[in-house]
Amino acid sequence: MSTPLSDLERIKAESRYLRGTIAEGLADPVTGAISEDDNKLLKFHGSYLQDDRDLREERRKQKLEPAYAFMLRARLPSGVVTPAQWLAFDRLATEYANGTLRITTRQTFQWHGIIKRHLKPTMAAIHEALATTIAACGDVVRNVVSTPNPVESEAHALAYAWATRLSLELSPRTRAYHEIWLDGEALVGEPKDEEPLYGATYLPRKFKIGLAIPPLNDIDVFAQDLGLIAIIEQGELKGFNVAVGGGMGATHGDGSTYPRLASVIGFVAPDQLPRVAETIVAVQRDWGDRHERKHARLKYTIDRHGLTAFKAEVESRLGFALQPARAYRFDHNGDRYGWIEGNDGRWHLTLQIESGRLADVGGRRWLTGLRELAKVHQGDFRLTCNQNVIVANVAAADRDRIDAIVAAHGLDGYRSYSGIRRHAVACVALPTCGLAMAESERYLPDILPKLEALLESHGLRDAPILLRLSGCPNGCSRPYLGEIALVGRGPGRYDLRLGADFRGQRLNVSYRENVDEPAILNALAPLFADYADHRRPGEHFGDFLVRAGVIEVDTSRSQVEVAA
Repeated sequence: MSTPLSDLERIKAESRYLRGTIAEGLADPVTGAISEDDNKLLKFHGSYLQDDRDLREERRKQKLEPAYAFMLRARLPSGVVTPAQWLAFDRLATEYANGTLRITTRQTFQWHGIIKRHLKPTMAAIHEALATTIAACGDVVRNVVSTPNPVESEAHALAYAWATRLSLELSPRTRAYHEIWLDGEALVGEPKDEEPLYGATYLPRKFKIGLAIPPLNDIDVFAQDLGLIAIIEQGELKGFNVAVGGGMGATHGDGSTYPRLASVIGFVAPDQLPRVAETIVAVQRDWGDRHERKHARLKYTIDRHGLTAFKAEVESRLGFALQPARAYRFDHNGDRYGWIEGNDGRWHLTLQIESGRLADVGGRRWLTGLRELAKVHQGDFRLTCNQNVIVANVAAADRDRIDAIVAAHGLDGYRSYSGIRRHAVACVALPTCGLAMAESERYLPDILPKLEALLESHGLRDAPILLRLSGCPNGCSRPYLGEIALVGRGPGRYDLRLGADFRGQRLNVSYRENVDEPAILNALAPLFADYADHRRPGEHFGDFLVRAGVIEVDTSRSQVEVAA
């Protein structure tokens, strides 16, 4: 007896290319929600139905339905935003959302708190700003990310252009998006959309692509389903090393789910890249598990069939063999703050945004400050996978004006931040994420000063340490690549994970499970002391823990594999 397909496969198959009854649900004034089937389809359009979990119990007592609202996510290849787009997105944050913008770990914006009747006008306004939300979520190739400073050289610009091309060519073709959100003409009868890559049921699960340019691994290239490592020699883009099978998601207590780093399977020339990428996506489309969604990501497909068999299938469909992988080196995993000059004489200012949340809080007026920058900036903005923003392509004569706006709104804190604060990433978690088991974004401002105090007591204030917080094990903040990571178990309780490296090439391991804050701090205090006393020059915290034998890494799964 064959295993039945997962329920979502049925929903996709019956959706008429992602239409479902979304339009009818939006028009229903009785509820602030839509049906569960339509909510699953809505993800393909870039949105999730959520509710404010802080208000659940009180609304239940009042016999009211939950405080439903929608999260909306844009598709912004490589995170490039014009000043005009920034101002349009800012207006939507205050007019339709909860008064904030949020930079995600995939170089794009999310809006939270959009009620149902405002969802369509928000989508239309994003379209008017020459952006879209299609395929920002769902079982498709998601927003393609890349190293966010392509103007460092001509080769950087070319690599960025390839990432942007992939994002465009691997987007869904369905007309449902235009029909539902942009008042496009609805087709009469059964839709005849063509999805030459995806077919009527799209992919088994989400698919993430990222492009890194050594020596910076600022996108965590090995966390991607398809990771592309640009090989630049003598200033010329020679091509890309291809890595497959990365992914962060796991489930507590289920050993059949796990984070995995992508495996390097070879090298391709630039003009081969689109076909190679599409072929890898197609193999996952055909080989991925459509019965058990927890095992549907590419990492499980590869581990189930074997890396050698997967590579052979890709090469068979291509009709040629991948070249051997070429040498590369990563030395840095985070963002570089402050002003950096490009080869063309223009300047780029990277600002740190705590947890990516653009809001006006106390002396730091992030939302207002970036709005004022957008009013005068002549270049563009670039979002990073570490939730920060680059004010890019600034003429030398405009630096003082930019600095003045940054200082006036309290956005220059990065100048005095500790090493661990400069490399902290947190997911949204409570109150809006339905999967969250513990706080993350709202907990970061509480835990950071306590960690900083411990580090400072041992003379480690400026030591760069990758800190990742996640409200659940699904891994949106890439917690398994943190030198220190807290993964939510329940209210106020986390798994403490340690030992990833600073280059994004080794996973961490569980050090303490299901512990509260005092236990976390008590566990870290002696490790910080040993690190201060016994580290080697330039040795990062995660590497020290491995060398000192504090943790033992399973190299079969926790380090980057290179196929023969």
